[in-house]
Amino acid sequence: KILLMKVAQTKTQKNNTVLPIHSGNKKKQSPKILHLSLILLLLNIVQSLPSVTSLNTTSTTTATTSSSNTCNSTEPKIMSNADKFLKATAVFPEDSLSNKRTYEHPLVERYASKEMSFVWSPAMKFSTWRKLWTALATAEQELGLDITDEQLEQMRSKIFDIDFELAAEKEKEFRHDVMGHVHAFGTQAPAAMPVIHLGATSCYVGDNTDLVQIRDALVLIKRKLVKVLAVLKVFAEKYRDMPTLGYTHYQPAQLTTVGKRCTLWMQDLLMDLERVDHELENLPMRGVKGTTGTQASFLELFDGDHDKVKALNKRVCELMGFKHAISVSGQTYTRKIEFFILSVMSGIAQSAYKMCGDIRLLANLKQVEEPFSKTQIGSSAMAYKRNPMRSERVCSLARYVMGLPDGAANTCANQWFERTLDDSAIRRIILPEAFLATDVILTLLENISDGLHVWPEVVRSHVMAELPFMATENIMMECVKAGGDRQELHEVIRVLSMEAGAVVKGEGKPNDLMERIKTNDKFKAVHDKLDEMVDPKLFVGRAPEQVDEFLEHDINPVLEANKDLLNVESVDAVNV
Repeated sequence: KILLMKVAQTKTQKNNTVLPIHSGNKKKQSPKILHLSLILLLLNIVQSLPSVTSLNTTSTTTATTSSSNTCNSTEPKIMSNADKFLKATAVFPEDSLSNKRTYEHPLVERYASKEMSFVWSPAMKFSTWRKLWTALATAEQELGLDITDEQLEQMRSKIFDIDFELAAEKEKEFRHDVMGHVHAFGTQAPAAMPVIHLGATSCYVGDNTDLVQIRDALVLIKRKLVKVLAVLKVFAEKYRDMPTLGYTHYQPAQLTTVGKRCTLWMQDLLMDLERVDHELENLPMRGVKGTTGTQASFLELFDGDHDKVKALNKRVCELMGFKHAISVSGQTYTRKIEFFILSVMSGIAQSAYKMCGDIRLLANLKQVEEPFSKTQIGSSAMAYKRNPMRSERVCSLARYVMGLPDGAANTCANQWFERTLDDSAIRRIILPEAFLATDVILTLLENISDGLHVWPEVVRSHVMAELPFMATENIMMECVKAGGDRQELHEVIRVLSMEAGAVVKGEGKPNDLMERIKTNDKFKAVHDKLDEMVDPKLFVGRAPEQVDEFLEHDINPVLEANKDLLNVESVDAVNV
């Protein structure tokens, strides 16, 4: 600021003679050059200072006073904290948080199990490509093509030794992912380079690998479904005969039992398991089909021998663990298969949403709650809260999965003739994510079911708040048996019920209908047994027996058939 004042003073001087900038210069400089030099000097000084506010206030005051006759000067603006915040956050520093500047998919980073993540990993995908190339060459050798044992040995030895950097370089060079990996494989197994991918098209490895991953993912989904059913069975047995208030339209209805309600959840999941089994049993391999599904290239390799082409197709399926190949295809297998698969995932999501939706509502009523760890925080603001956050997460993920079949349906419908590539990008997203999300859902369901907590006294209090109204018909029938007038009794009960309802709704007091009946002479015939007549267990119908029958006839055979799956420990569980 002082230097700027000097510049202003210099402009007013009549004498243009100024001191040289450095002593070795004998020439006198013009005011314009001096002004520029001073400004450059000023900039250097300011840049070396920590802030404008660190300038000496005494010097500033002196400079302001001395220049009062030559220019109008104002004090520097003092920045508010809000201004400082805006300045500090205006630009994201280029060197900050360098290891966290790329999007991380929450399904993988936050939720999904290691097992399901592995199924859809690059390691799994591209090692399966190499398995398929090796299986093809093996079958071609068995059927008479000139492929040596050395070539097959080199291929087998490099199935799980993939140079991903080399594959990426080759893909960049060829602008083709499959050929990039063909050349990367051939570089590592040079003797086999001439026979890798022999007769095949890209969809031989691409589509068949997708089906391998779908199959393995379905096996994992099945295992977790069975475990959820096993855990819920224990819960249903424990609470088979505990009366609870039923709800229709989310309004109080006739009684059921806590265990019977659980069997409704189980029945949905059992139906989902049946669908999973169906898809696993019938899932085909694409097989060896060629560029447009005609197997023309393989017919050429085997000199027109149709039997050998069929044998090749069958043998590759056997080597890859499939019972059969799809009968006909274009370049790709029909995408309707994926619509069916994603529909199964959607079905599981629907069942999970229904179950966890019920648990969330019951938590609000304080009847049933999901597990809540000792150090868990329900709310950052309301410390007393026990939010059903796991059930909420299930519903959130389920909502996403339920929407995915639409993408598969549109992909199937929009495949022109033998194939179009507009199926590729969306399938890379929706196939893995459907399984990743469903896997999380089932992991959460097992965790929730295993720690589901029932509050019996709260359940009973809700029952007793409504049961007097439900018991009135039985009370009336007993009084008629004792000689009472049905119509007269009906009218008295109606009036007493309205009065009791007004007390509950208008005054917020407990239901006192039974007390009103006890003091009314019209019901003297049942006064001594009124308490027995309103025992909740008399109003649950066959609910306990239905639980026993369902578990015995529907659940136990499934658990017995899949008992080996129950012994498999999951690699990881719920983390958040």
